[in-house]
Amino acid sequence: MMNSEKNQGVLAEAPELGQAKDVAPLAPRSLEETGLNDHLLIELIVKTLYLRGNMSLIELAQQLRLPAMIVEGVCNFMRAERLVELLRHGSTSGDADYGLTEHGRSRATDFLRRCRYVGAAPVTLESYTKQVRAQSFADMRVTHADVEECYRNMVVNAELRDLVGTAMNSGKPMFLYGPSGSGKTFLAESMMRLLHGTVYVPYALVVDSEIIQVFDPIIHRPIDTESKKSGLDNRLRVDGRWVPCSRPVAISGGELTIDMLDLHFDRTSGYYQAPSHVKANNGLYIIDDLGRQIVRPEELMNRWIVPMDRRRDYLALHTGGSFEIPFDVKLVFSTNLSPSKLADEAFLRRLGYKIHIGAVSDSEYERIFRDVCDEFGITFNAETFDALLNTHRRLGRPTFACYPRDLLSQVRDYATYREWPVELTPQLIDWAWHSYFASE
Repeated sequence: MMNSEKNQGVLAEAPELGQAKDVAPLAPRSLEETGLNDHLLIELIVKTLYLRGNMSLIELAQQLRLPAMIVEGVCNFMRAERLVELLRHGSTSGDADYGLTEHGRSRATDFLRRCRYVGAAPVTLESYTKQVRAQSFADMRVTHADVEECYRNMVVNAELRDLVGTAMNSGKPMFLYGPSGSGKTFLAESMMRLLHGTVYVPYALVVDSEIIQVFDPIIHRPIDTESKKSGLDNRLRVDGRWVPCSRPVAISGGELTIDMLDLHFDRTSGYYQAPSHVKANNGLYIIDDLGRQIVRPEELMNRWIVPMDRRRDYLALHTGGSFEIPFDVKLVFSTNLSPSKLADEAFLRRLGYKIHIGAVSDSEYERIFRDVCDEFGITFNAETFDALLNTHRRLGRPTFACYPRDLLSQVRDYATYREWPVELTPQLIDWAWHSYFASE
């Protein structure tokens, strides 16, 4: 059998993408530089040919996201071991077709019984650790100009903007708290607009011969860099096992449990899914509605103490082994509860920025109201709006940022039902108020 050594991590400065220069992993030029052993690649090739049928060398290389010369070397060894056969010689080596032998098909069923992962070749934990550190969230800077541009068309007061911008530059988590409807979730999700730069996310990791899938199309937004990496110098090509993406944003809500912060092993498929905070490395992880989960908030908060302090986490395999993995995530907690009710003083000290979100001012409320009117195609009526503000004051109902959209949605729905013009009249806004705030 062929042998390989650990990849020492090959990085190069990629062309400028977006707002920052990014460090891209270079394509390996040999089996040794992949960091993988030949057993794993043989298994991947056998399973791929079994499930997809005969393939050319180029097709196999594209499937594994590896250079054709590396795949060809493995296939030549597999031919000698009577696992694959060369079905057709093309005009070039890349045009040659490969298929499984009877012995290869027999091995494929054994391989698939253990692990059904088929796709891009994984990267090593060592390479992943180096890449995450090279594109760390801590190296991304947010300026006052960035924040002003981000919130230019949003109603966020200057003091709150400065708090968010300053907190984004820190290595500490953010804790947003305040009443329901005050705009905490909106503010947390708007922070993704402050992210910039390109990060490289692996399709999968291999740890102790176990496959861990990392790339998630729900969390990761790929960036088209094909034209950037097709230069004349193949030595500067980006490793295809990594997907260039915008900085990721993962969001968990009331469904979050302690188990979801660990590796998930699917016994049917035979491989793992990385937890959300690993998928969010080099980006944001928003824990929304903290305190609404089935698990006690103290347990969830305590789970983050070691990762927040040491910037690394520890995950366990179902085989009993465990390993260290980078924790390069900007944590953003959002809750209706006060900080003192969720965690003790020791934990609260680790939350560098505790930001209260409350009611907006009358002028901010009016601006939000006008913006929603424009969006819904409703003509703003100052007298009706003033009457609405008076109702807020008379009944002691705070002016939360969510109310304009919710009330105007009901105005639109009821007017449409009654086949009336969708207008901002006292009668319609009064109907919406009593429908929305049922007890009032």
